[in-house]
Amino acid sequence: MSELYTLHRGRTPLVVSAPHCGTWIPDELAARCTERALGVEDTDWFVDRLYGFAVELGASLIVPRASRYVIDLNRPSDNRPMYAGRNNTELCPTRHFSGEPIYRAGAEPDAAEVAARVVQYWQPYHDALAAEVERLRAAHGHAVLLDAHSIKGELPWLFEGTLPHLNLGTAEGTSCAPTLRETLAALCAAQDAYSWVVDGRFKGGHITRHYGRPAERVHAVQLEMAWRTYMDEAPPYRWDEARAAAVTPLLGRLVQAMIDWKPA
Repeated sequence: MSELYTLHRGRTPLVVSAPHCGTWIPDELAARCTERALGVEDTDWFVDRLYGFAVELGASLIVPRASRYVIDLNRPSDNRPMYAGRNNTELCPTRHFSGEPIYRAGAEPDAAEVAARVVQYWQPYHDALAAEVERLRAAHGHAVLLDAHSIKGELPWLFEGTLPHLNLGTAEGTSCAPTLRETLAALCAAQDAYSWVVDGRFKGGHITRHYGRPAERVHAVQLEMAWRTYMDEAPPYRWDEARAAAVTPLLGRLVQAMIDWKPA
């Protein structure tokens, strides 16, 4: 097992990727960050804990150690913006989701450092994820990838208004088969406790768009959850047992549907 990520290999066609759960920042990098940045506030807090049940259902789960402030595993390695025409954070972010700087003045990474971080952190995670997707596809005839995320529900620098609780992304229907997209949307529509949308503000990042290749029997979906669904949105960002327990049955139905779903 790599020191850069944890990979649990499951027995079903589903792999859950949680690329923004890491909180570790290497000491040499931490010395260049602002004091605020050391709190890694833009972490997808507790998402690996939230989806712990998926392992019991037989899904694979991959989780990195490093913070997204070290490198964003859900960005392409060439640093192309994910959402053109909007504020975006970079492959090696220099700004918080609020727009303020992560680094002390003059301490931002240059192009050579970004390239080195791709080799050291980004590539090993994607090599492992790609290998697991291929293992599942070979074993089951197809693979389903759930890219699991969470974010503060109101971040004016990134988007207007308040996010729905559940934000499913399928790259406008290109990253998975229509029947899978429809199945997941129907499960969301069958309940009224949580607001939801498909391909709204968050349509899927690099992982969803890159690995989702329905014609090659790999189907990818991103689920971006608003923090308020299961935790406190104000520091110190505590897990809320009651809220997490309330949403877990719906997450369980979504995960089980991805496990049970088969291509036409």
